Amino acid sequence: MAYDFQVVVDSVNPHTLADWWAETLEWPVEEQDEAFIKDMVARGFATDDETATHQGKLVWRTGAAIRHPEAYSSGKPRRVLFQQVPEAKTVKNRVHLDFWVGDERRDAVRDALVARGATFLYSQSQGPHSWHTLTDIEGNEFCVS
Repeated sequence: MAYDFQVVVDSVNPHTLADWWAETLEWPVEEQDEAFIKDMVARGFATDDETATHQGKLVWRTGAAIRHPEAYSSGKPRRVLFQQVPEAKTVKNRVHLDFWVGDERRDAVRDALVARGATFLYSQSQGPHSWHTLTDIEGNEFCVS
């Protein structure tokens, strides 16, 4: 049985990391409903401390998401959620994302990501497959192949 899913990434600064990944993947950042947030605070279901202002908009402090332009067949969004945690990343990821850009674009994509704040770690190959391993602006590993 196939399941729809989202990927969740722990983050110290979820809105900044969501912006970075949205630009990287060319996916939009999911809009947050300012009127809903204000209503939740006004009605006592949330506090001002649970909100923040990001790029001039009121948002929930603890999370931000990006969405693939196409939903799953069920209608649920293909989504990456960045959730706030108090600690910075300190050890190697147990799960990471791989992006397939093709042999002819791999080096240019690596260079463009490094120019935007990614850190290049190393290049590797196995048989006919080659890839670059990098980290995003919070140190999360990912590969470009």
